[in-house]
Amino acid sequence: MTNSIGELEKDAKCIFVIGSNTTENHPVIGMKIKKNVLYNGAKLIVADPRRIDLASIADVYMPHLPGSDVALFNAMMNVIISEGLADENFIAEHTEGYEAMAEVVKKYTPEYAEPITGVPAEKIRQAARIYAESDAAAICYAMGITQHRNGTDNVKSACNLAMLTGNIGRPGTGVDPLRGQNNVQGACDMGGLPTVFTAYQAVTNDAAREKFEKAWGVPLPGHAGTVLTEVINKAHHGDVRALYVLGENPMMSDPDLEHVEEALEKIDFVVVQDIFMSETARFADVVLPGASFAEKDGTFSNTERRVQRVRKAVSPPGQARSDWEIICDLATRMGYPMSYANSEEIFEELRTLTPSYAGMTYQRMEGGGLQWPCPTEVHPGTPFLHKDGNFSRGLGAFTAIDHIDPGEMPDQEYPIRLSTGRSLYHYHTGTMTRRASALNEHVPAAELEINAGQAAEMGIKDGELVKISTRRGSLKMKAKVTDKIARGVAFTTFHFTETPANVLTSAEFLDPVAKIPEYKVSAARIDKLSAEEMTG
Repeated sequence: MTNSIGELEKDAKCIFVIGSNTTENHPVIGMKIKKNVLYNGAKLIVADPRRIDLASIADVYMPHLPGSDVALFNAMMNVIISEGLADENFIAEHTEGYEAMAEVVKKYTPEYAEPITGVPAEKIRQAARIYAESDAAAICYAMGITQHRNGTDNVKSACNLAMLTGNIGRPGTGVDPLRGQNNVQGACDMGGLPTVFTAYQAVTNDAAREKFEKAWGVPLPGHAGTVLTEVINKAHHGDVRALYVLGENPMMSDPDLEHVEEALEKIDFVVVQDIFMSETARFADVVLPGASFAEKDGTFSNTERRVQRVRKAVSPPGQARSDWEIICDLATRMGYPMSYANSEEIFEELRTLTPSYAGMTYQRMEGGGLQWPCPTEVHPGTPFLHKDGNFSRGLGAFTAIDHIDPGEMPDQEYPIRLSTGRSLYHYHTGTMTRRASALNEHVPAAELEINAGQAAEMGIKDGELVKISTRRGSLKMKAKVTDKIARGVAFTTFHFTETPANVLTSAEFLDPVAKIPEYKVSAARIDKLSAEEMTG
């Protein structure tokens, strides 16, 4: 997040939520947004194919089709530019690339975008005016715009919109990605991506690499590593012979699960390190039991870049150990002695190599943590980035972006756009929440949300068992007939091993930059089952 969570409750005068079912997937942030709208009069714009909870209090709700985010952003910017609502001073003083972006946006009139997005032109105009005319406007997004073949373009489009209106570098403004799990930000900050060291220092940067080589006493490769989706593809072709899976469950979370299963079966040696026996652990030659958040000391970095202490509350059961202890022992046995007394010692090494964490210590993080960048031990932390339009790269870069269709578009055989996501009651692959009896009793199975009008035309009743199919496979699940989802769209969750939704999704269409699969759009078909098929 460029800004802080608390600003969504008190500083933002307009909040644009796109691709985020915030009240279900980020309930605390969703509550703050609702309080700002209901009690402070903040304007709310919601864009989502499903009529999510926040849509009920929105000033404008735009039920855009999955995969049409760029067209929607561009149409809003078209209105802002053509009606003279852009912040020309901010653009001139703090940005570059505006002319090329504006030239592309010129054709995206609301009327041009309407058939692409499914959103009436007048709603697009209304949303654009509200956003541009607000004193402080924030954009909140989540995986609804990132899990596409053009997810990077979607995020850049959100940045275009913020810069176009000068809504960056001030309280209540900004572009706020809402992270999917409690330490996703921390994992990325710590170099959990194969392209960077800690805090996004590129492995291809000679100076950064030499710094880490000196600290660790070993030569390091100067080329980017391989992301998970590419690892699975390489394993399928026999190019990956060993795989170490730590706190991940690709046999539920990766697209095209039949493809994933075939890949895992081909790998010579698989290690899984987790707190429970997951679906992926079935393929493991060795399972290493890790400790949960409550069983270890360390830090978590949350969605607003706040680094916070976590403390051991109970001892790990059985042979379970903290992840860092397991990794250290493995490294030592493989020929690289790695020894730390505790998690604080690791953090102390980290901050000497990581400028944005340099000013943090365990002592300074007492009482609420610190937000990076925090470069010195007297620095208070940074509640919002790019203050006064001072971007870390110098000038903010506009990007000229055209809409492209999803990799799979509806056709006669597969006429529905299937999207997947999460439920309020379960977390990702269900490794933890499916073991919580109260949660599992409340939502014990996946359902398929179908537009009420389309369900009536197909003779499908609420609660009936239906078959949902894509080019990769089929699943049977109960229909949830609702008027809260757009015509031509269906939705289901991916938490349930009994009906693993990622049997249906595609691994073929990846974002070229982030390598994220297109989970949010799969061409699909829904079939009403015969009596024999329902029981078979």
